[in-house]
Amino acid sequence: MQLYSYFRSSAAYRVRIALNLKGLACDIIPVHLLRQGGEQLLPAYRKLNAAGLVPTLTDAGAVLTQSLAIIEYLDEVHPLPPLLPAGPLARARVRALALSIACDTHPLNNLRVLRYLTDTLKVSEDDKNAWYRHWCEQGLAALETSIIREDRAGAFCYGETPTMADCCLIPQIFNAQRFQCDLTRMPTLLRIYRHCMKLPAFIAASPARQPDAEASGTP
Repeated sequence: MQLYSYFRSSAAYRVRIALNLKGLACDIIPVHLLRQGGEQLLPAYRKLNAAGLVPTLTDAGAVLTQSLAIIEYLDEVHPLPPLLPAGPLARARVRALALSIACDTHPLNNLRVLRYLTDTLKVSEDDKNAWYRHWCEQGLAALETSIIREDRAGAFCYGETPTMADCCLIPQIFNAQRFQCDLTRMPTLLRIYRHCMKLPAFIAASPARQPDAEASGTP
C-alpha cells in the first residue's frame, strides 16, 4: 500500500492513525500542499485524485480517496482490530462522531478555504485565523456536548477501544491547538486527546514524525 500524504493534513493524519492501529505497513509518499503552488494540483497527482486533495491510498492497483472511505475500506479488508463497534446503532453513533468533524468542522478550516479567504477575498491573516478558531471551536463544542449526552465515552470517544471517531478527533485537536483555539469548553475531548497521544499508533502518525516534516525541518 501507498499513502499520498501531507504531514499537516488532518485527513491524511486520520488515515495514518488507522493504518497504525491496524499494524499495516504502508509507504508514505509526500504531497506538499504549498510547494510549487501545491503539488496536489499538479497533473500527475490529479490523475490519481481528481479533486486534488490528500489523502489518496493505493492498494493492489486500486485507488481510493476520501479519508473516511479509506478508513472503512481498511476496516473491512483488515477487520482486526475493528475501528467500528459491533451492531448497527453503535456503528451509526461512531460514524456520527467522525462525520461531525470530517463534514461539519474540518471543511470550513481546510487549506483551500483558508487560501480563498486570503488570496481571493483579501481577508487579513488575523481575520482568517479568527474564522478558523470560530468554526473549529463551535464544531468541537458541539462534539463535546454530543459525547457527554450519549455517555458512552471511556478512554476513547466511544468506549475503551479506539474507533474511527478517535482517528478524526486527534488531528482536529492537534490543529486546534496549532491555531490557538480556546478548548476550555472541551474537557472530555482534551482528556481523550491526552490519552491517545500516549499510545504508539497515535504518536507515530503525528505530523512531527512524518518524513516530509523531517525533510522541511518543521517541528
